[in-house]
Amino acid sequence: MKYFILGILTTLFNIKATHAQDWADLKHFQEDNERLEAPKADEDRVVFMGNSITIGWLHARPDFFEGKPYINRGISGQTTPQMLIRFRQDVIDLRPKVVVILAGTNDIAGNTGPSTLNMIADNLKSMAEIAQANGIKVVLSSILPVYDYPWKPGLEPAGKIITLNEMIKKYSEAKGHVYLDYFSAMVDERNGLPKKYASDEVHPTVEGYMVMEPLVEKAIAKALE
Repeated sequence: MKYFILGILTTLFNIKATHAQDWADLKHFQEDNERLEAPKADEDRVVFMGNSITIGWLHARPDFFEGKPYINRGISGQTTPQMLIRFRQDVIDLRPKVVVILAGTNDIAGNTGPSTLNMIADNLKSMAEIAQANGIKVVLSSILPVYDYPWKPGLEPAGKIITLNEMIKKYSEAKGHVYLDYFSAMVDERNGLPKKYASDEVHPTVEGYMVMEPLVEKAIAKALE
C-alpha cells in the first residue's frame, strides 16, 4: 500500500511539474502549426486567438470555419499572459493577414491568479503591438457579458468587464485597430449573458455564436480594407 500511494503521489507531481514547465501550453498546437502550409498569395488568412469561447466556437459551429481561411487557436481556461507567451508561435508564425483576439474574461475570473484591469489591458496591447509590428491587422474583441462565473461565484465581474471593454475600445481607436463589440449585442438587463446565448451564462450556445458570426465577419472585412 505504501508503494501504491507513493506511485500515485509521484504521478501527480509529474503532471503538476509538466504543467508548470509548459504553463502557456505551447505544445497544444505545435503539431497543427507544423502541418499548416504557408498562406497562398491571395489568401486572407485569419487567426482566432482566445480561450474556451474561441475553441468552443469551432466545436459548436464547425460550418462557420469550414472552407474559410480561418485558423482557431483557442485554449480553454487561458488568460492573457498565457496567450502572450504563445502569441508568436500560434499567430505570428502562421502569417495571417488578420488576428482576432478575444481574451480577458478568465483573467477577471482569476484563473491564473489575481490580475488588475491594467494588467489585462497591457497584455492585450502587447499582443496587438507584436501583430502590428509583423504587418498583421488587429481586431480586438470586447469581453462577453458575465453576471457570475459558475466555477468561481461571487466575483461580481460585470462592472469590471464594462470598464475593461471601454479601455479596449479606447486603445483600439487610438491605435487604428478594429474594435469588435460583442458585448452590446448580447448583454441582458443584469449586464450578464442571457441563457439563450449561453446556458451557463459564460460559454455561448449555438445561438450565441450565431449572433457573434456576422459581427466578426464585418470586423474582419473592415480590417482587410
